[in-house]
Amino acid sequence: MARTPAFRVVPAADGVFLIRGPAVNWALIADGDALTLIDGGYPAYADAVEASIRAVGRRPADVAAVLVTHGHVDHIGSLARFAARHGAPVYAGAAEVPHVRRAFLQQVTPARILRNAWRPRVPPWVAHLVRAGALRDCRVEAVRPLPPEGPLDVPGRPVPVPTPGHTSGHLCYHLPGRGVLVTGDALVTGHPLSRLAGPQPLPSMFDHDRSAALASMAALRSCAADTLLPGHGPLWRGTPEDAVTRARDRAELVW
Repeated sequence: MARTPAFRVVPAADGVFLIRGPAVNWALIADGDALTLIDGGYPAYADAVEASIRAVGRRPADVAAVLVTHGHVDHIGSLARFAARHGAPVYAGAAEVPHVRRAFLQQVTPARILRNAWRPRVPPWVAHLVRAGALRDCRVEAVRPLPPEGPLDVPGRPVPVPTPGHTSGHLCYHLPGRGVLVTGDALVTGHPLSRLAGPQPLPSMFDHDRSAALASMAALRSCAADTLLPGHGPLWRGTPEDAVTRARDRAELVW
């Protein structure tokens, strides 16, 4: 029997939780009896995603909506199964919908990973992603496009913040009433391949358009928040303004 990957529930704000998976995070927003799930980890994290919902005292059936930051396998891998089992609609930005459906793929290539295989942190990371199901077909055919402006009519009423570059349709999600910003992969605080801790961009090989990814961080500066929930790395307490400044100042330190 397959073992459910370990995860840790980190309370972020009232009714908001960052779920720390082995290599990637997802988030839960509670609003009354309903939940919004943001992202869902690798395919092999599917049981962990459901277990994390139970760990905050809810049921997977309480998820009224699933939001996608972007269509990489480590963020959407469990979502097709989750939607099929529990009937929750899955949403992504209009520009990201065809990516989630795999009409095209903006993801690091095996050849680029191989060129970096000499780096000590790469082989164990590759071993994990293979075990986690990164080679499986993870497309979510039923994904729906979000409206062009927020707040969204889903639990927590998050406001999408377009941050293209990591992928063409990457979105962050702002919860102004709770002082939280879910940053996906637009800005992270750690990664298995990074020696840095704290706000930073991902290694450049993960970005579809590195220049655009660094530039689009500016959209986060005006978000009123004091807590950041990244796609990778621990929760970070501080303003988006400070986090963006730190991340951009350290961009040259991330290979």
